[in-house]
Amino acid sequence: MVSYTGEVRPGGPADVRELGGVRITKVAVDDKMSNNCYLLRCLSTGEQVLIDAAAEPAVLLDLIGADGLRTVVTTHQHWDHHRALRAVIDATGAEVVAGAPDADAITEQTGVAVQRRVEQGDTVPVGQSSLEVIAIAGHTPGSIALLLDDRPEGGHPHLFTGDSLFPGGVGNTFGDADAFVQLLANVEERIFDRLPDDTWFYPGHGNDSTIGAERPHLAEWRERGW
Repeated sequence: MVSYTGEVRPGGPADVRELGGVRITKVAVDDKMSNNCYLLRCLSTGEQVLIDAAAEPAVLLDLIGADGLRTVVTTHQHWDHHRALRAVIDATGAEVVAGAPDADAITEQTGVAVQRRVEQGDTVPVGQSSLEVIAIAGHTPGSIALLLDDRPEGGHPHLFTGDSLFPGGVGNTFGDADAFVQLLANVEERIFDRLPDDTWFYPGHGNDSTIGAERPHLAEWRERGW
C-alpha cells in the first residue's frame, strides 16, 4: 500500500490517510488556485465533514458519495475557498460552519447561510471524533484552524490550517503590518506553543508539513515580516 504524502494536484487523484478513527481524503481543485479540500470520515459511524468546498462540486460530491455529509466547514471568507459551497449544500443539506467574524461575508459572497458560527475552543463533531476550533485572526478576521487529536488512538495531532499556516510561513496579510503581527502571534501562541513537533498540518494550498519542521523558522518569519 502506498503511504500518504499529501502531494495532490488539480485533476489528479486524491490522497487518503487513515488514522485510528478517521479517514482523511485530500484533493486539489481548480488549476489556477489549486485549493486543497479535505473530507473527513468517521470509520465507526460513517459521518463525514468537508473542510472547504473550494471548487469543482462534481469532484467533491463524488468523494462524498451516497453516504451523505453532515457538515461543511469554511476556514475563512476568501472567495477561492467556498465557490462550491452552494452546490454541495444544495446536494447534501449539510450544516454550514465558519468562524463568527467571517460568517456574514461568506453568506454575502455565496448566498448560503452559515448555520453555526464558531469561536475559539468550539468543537465540530466527526462521528465519534471531533475537531477543535482554533481561531487564527490575521489572514482574515475570522480564519479558523481545526485540530483533530489522534493521540488517544496512538497517533498524533492533525491540524487543518486553511490559509493561516503553510510550509515556509504564515498566510498572506497583504502588506498590513498589524495583521501580520496578529497572525504570527496567534500562530505562535495557539499552535506552536501548544502542539508537539509531530503535529501534522494540512494547509489550504500545496503540500503538508509538521510543526517540528517549521518551528525553527519562526524568528526568521518575524524578522522578514511575512
